[in-house]
Amino acid sequence: MREPEAMSGHSAPVMIVGAGHSGVAVAAGLRSRGWEGGILLLDAEKETPYERPPLSKELLKDGAPDESAVLRKEKFYEDKRIDRLRGITAEAIDRKGATVLLSDGSRHAYHRLVIATGSRARPLTVPGAGLAGVQSLRTRDDALELKRLLVRGARVAIIGAGYIGLEVAAAASAKACEVTVLEFQDRVMSRVTSAPVSRHFEQLHEQHGVRFVFGAAVTAIEGDGRAERVVTADGTVFHADVVLAGIGVLPNQELAADAGLECRDGILVDGDGRTSDPAIYATGDATRFTSPVDGASQRLECIQNAQAQADRVAAHITGQQAAVPEIPWFWTVQHGVRLQTAGVRHPDDDVIVRGEPARGRFSVVYLRDGRLAAVDTVAGLTDFRPARKLIAHGARIDPALAADPGIPLTDAILDDANSPGPNPADAAPATARI
Repeated sequence: MREPEAMSGHSAPVMIVGAGHSGVAVAAGLRSRGWEGGILLLDAEKETPYERPPLSKELLKDGAPDESAVLRKEKFYEDKRIDRLRGITAEAIDRKGATVLLSDGSRHAYHRLVIATGSRARPLTVPGAGLAGVQSLRTRDDALELKRLLVRGARVAIIGAGYIGLEVAAAASAKACEVTVLEFQDRVMSRVTSAPVSRHFEQLHEQHGVRFVFGAAVTAIEGDGRAERVVTADGTVFHADVVLAGIGVLPNQELAADAGLECRDGILVDGDGRTSDPAIYATGDATRFTSPVDGASQRLECIQNAQAQADRVAAHITGQQAAVPEIPWFWTVQHGVRLQTAGVRHPDDDVIVRGEPARGRFSVVYLRDGRLAAVDTVAGLTDFRPARKLIAHGARIDPALAADPGIPLTDAILDDANSPGPNPADAAPATARI
């Protein structure tokens, strides 16, 4: 572990650009680790930093309050002496002068800089994408506008069948909207899960009246001043009053890239969250790093990773030991059914289904070279917690035993499970590369 920095005595603060989950967690982590110097949190939005997952879930429901839960109450920032600038963005970094130019024209010095700018919705680039009624979903304002548009009988076209698209589809169908999901691939959530899970959620949505069109390439959105029709490459026209683009996100790396920091579909960071400039860190959705589990270059869009990276950044700045990296985990809830995932699945992993999907509760385990690499659990968490531990220790699994839902996963370990395997606790941090 490196020598700790002085916990105070710096005239310039640690500046954190971005007040999402990761940025706020860095600020909180610095204080909890004894940092006595200044902390300046830069927030592009003017309200108290808030939770993001509810935007596509609870907030869209009828009767749900328009407020999303805050990450920390206002009193927390006051008590912890965390200064905040609201409605202000960072325009440029002067690395040599250790200053940041802000959108209000002011310039602020930093002792250490943390870039936690997150990601933004990938925009539609087809004709008509700018028409009224064409929505993305990334902020609370986006969610509130979408909530206003999702009224009984509205024709809703959702482009993309990932987490966001399907969560909105569930919310829209619950409001008696006419929902059509247009997906370029041949199944839902193809990037994050396997065919058995995709089929289960496709059928679940269809039972609630959602229509799917696969292999659909959207080429235009048409209408007189606002969206009325979505056109696909084969000439099919889908009438729509509301169009949601749920086609993924892009990392907000421009601030870093313009400053000459290494970026490649994300700001490249090492295991401590450091960029190519040792005085600048980055954390959260905007980063790309080397997985300590399997050595893969990855950019993870999940709350767990945002908070884990924040802890490592705060630990490194204060010269302390970070917590042992957790196995990444993700979740989505659609029509009241929860899908929870641990680990990062690869398309060529061996797929083993535990249980009967037709009964609505099952798991899917993914083996890579005989070792447990990831797990999906549907409407149940029995396998989730033990799987996380087995993934972390690179446990070798007997496929036949793993396929029997009556046998605990911990009883499916092969005798050589203690042989050397991926273990995040033993992995040396490395600079992220593709």
